[in-house]
Amino acid sequence: MGRHRILLLGGTTEARQLAERLAGHPAYEATLSLAGRTAEPRALPLAVRRGGFGGAEGLAQYLRAQKIDLLIDATHPFANRISANAAQAAKATGVPVFALRRPAWERVEGDLWENVESVEAAVEALGTAPRRVFLAIGRQEAFAFSRAPQHAYVVRSVDPVVPPLDVPQAEYILATGPFHEADERRLLEERRIDVIVAKNSGGSATYGKIAAARILGKPVVMIERQVAPDVVSVADAEAALERIAHVLPPA
Repeated sequence: MGRHRILLLGGTTEARQLAERLAGHPAYEATLSLAGRTAEPRALPLAVRRGGFGGAEGLAQYLRAQKIDLLIDATHPFANRISANAAQAAKATGVPVFALRRPAWERVEGDLWENVESVEAAVEALGTAPRRVFLAIGRQEAFAFSRAPQHAYVVRSVDPVVPPLDVPQAEYILATGPFHEADERRLLEERRIDVIVAKNSGGSATYGKIAAARILGKPVVMIERQVAPDVVSVADAEAALERIAHVLPPA
């Protein structure tokens, strides 16, 4: 009997960690699927598929054609459409599915968070008075803040924001985490930031800005996650391996 075939929908640190554990595994033949949004993803230790599937129906066709035994959704906590497509495709094909998703950050004493449900709500939460804003939500939805040109923005992303924001004052920083608290505190102080806009991504790689904001007494407009599809979820690569072994027991 051949190895079990696994499709891992990736793009996160946790997906990479699981991919490294699955690479060369005697019981599993895994393929990592990346949406292709990052210009130059780092080399990965197993077969990689780049690009979309064509929605839930296209993903279901791929699962059937490739005889996939298990689907793992390890996409970003804010990749809502992909996660919904994964759940729908798994249901349509009968392929088992689970999510590898890091827990969200939780407010602690000293945090000055304003929780909002969307990027659009975050724009409104900044208010009408001009402020210096550290925008740390990635490049995909940064354009929404062009609707609030009264603010001065410092925008950090992995890849360039194209086109740039249609605002009078914007500075762009290209950088990849992890970002450490001391460095984030220095950035907030040097750029004279008044408020941070962040997504509640969870994990440690980008938490430095949240800890730095707490120390400096800076408010954070925190964009919360939408409700995830109703599938089993695990928090890290080790738990994912245990789940795989449970779903796909050795022959």
